[in-house]
Amino acid sequence: METPKKIKIALLGVGTVGTGVYKILSGQKDEMINKIGAQLEIVKILVRDAQKERKGIPGKLLTDSFQEIMDDPEIQIVIEVMGGLEPARTYILEAFRHGKHVVSANKDLIAEDGKELFETAQKYGKDFLFEAAVAGGIPIIRPLKQCLAGNNLTEVMGIVNGTTNFILTKMTENGMDFADALKMAQELGYAEADPTADIEGLDAGRKMAIMASSAFNTRVTFQDVYTEGITKISADDIRYAKEMGCDIKLLGVAKNTPDGIEVRVHPMLIPSNHALASVRDSFNAVFVHGDAVGDTMFYGRGAGELPTGSAVVGDVIDVARNILHSCNGRIGCTCYKNIPIKKMEEICNSYFLRIQVFNRPGVLANIAAVFGNNQVSIAQIVQKKAVKDCAELVVITDAVREKNIRDSVTVLEGMSIIKEISSIIRVYNPEE
Repeated sequence: METPKKIKIALLGVGTVGTGVYKILSGQKDEMINKIGAQLEIVKILVRDAQKERKGIPGKLLTDSFQEIMDDPEIQIVIEVMGGLEPARTYILEAFRHGKHVVSANKDLIAEDGKELFETAQKYGKDFLFEAAVAGGIPIIRPLKQCLAGNNLTEVMGIVNGTTNFILTKMTENGMDFADALKMAQELGYAEADPTADIEGLDAGRKMAIMASSAFNTRVTFQDVYTEGITKISADDIRYAKEMGCDIKLLGVAKNTPDGIEVRVHPMLIPSNHALASVRDSFNAVFVHGDAVGDTMFYGRGAGELPTGSAVVGDVIDVARNILHSCNGRIGCTCYKNIPIKKMEEICNSYFLRIQVFNRPGVLANIAAVFGNNQVSIAQIVQKKAVKDCAELVVITDAVREKNIRDSVTVLEGMSIIKEISSIIRVYNPEE
């Protein structure tokens, strides 16, 4: 029997995701021969301290020398799971220059510098795959670039951050306030000690930049994405949303409109019968609309050692097959268009506002006049509760430009009848 070809791999980083990749490749070592016609072997793992023992990983694989990996001509695939911008960026570019293919899970880097990475990979005829950068174990980049390539995709939206979805689920189902739900998420390992990137929408924003670029064939960077987190969502907001037949989710929304690309991350009221409303706890889901396929949804674990490792290994298998068949570089950058990005001020939404007012005659008329003067149409206004001389109003608007809402709020905040504008939350409307 002919000895199967061996494809050697270097792993940059062996944290949570790197450990998952190692476990999967080690556990499937014999299977890979039948799956792809070659053995896949990790021969080097780059770490900061090569003397530190890593449970389950042979010490002989560890190195603290990146140059050692570059100087080994037998290493054909480099897996980057270090995260962050540097030195990951330098390492990936150097890997291409040394004739190596790269698989990455680095959403921060790809959302910032994807253009340079793709151009360098193309220059040297190498593969650069990054399925794990967006939604953990959920396949979405490959479907956008390949399976759905026959479509004109007009919308990609979803829940792409498990930490915030867990927090909002606990607030909705258990009546917890934000601080307690965040503490639980940290205790269970769903949230970092510093949860800023998650709860402020930054993590989801980077993922939406990558998905929008892949779906709409135009370059979208993280700087193009409007981001807003969930720190201001209260138990009252969630209760009132339920009364309206809605749930509150942190959604990433990207739309390809005749006026340009909309791409944003923020809390939204979404109808409770929408498929995304049923996505609970740390699960993620991405909803895609195409002119030919209609509506599709991709659902599963959005993070974690093995789910994210699964996506990385899937990319490695693709690269290995390309190596065996001498067809690397088949699918590189697909951003061949230059579609403008719409400013947030020009995007239309319906809005939910929770306003604390002093209980005086003419308050409703004055508020309605401010909205009317700023071309904001009110769909509904309800007084929810009154305490002494104050009352709480909930206002629902029709679809209006963001700028008009902001102008209205600026005027309202300067009026003596307004005690506080407690919440401004957008309302998802698929017709908009």
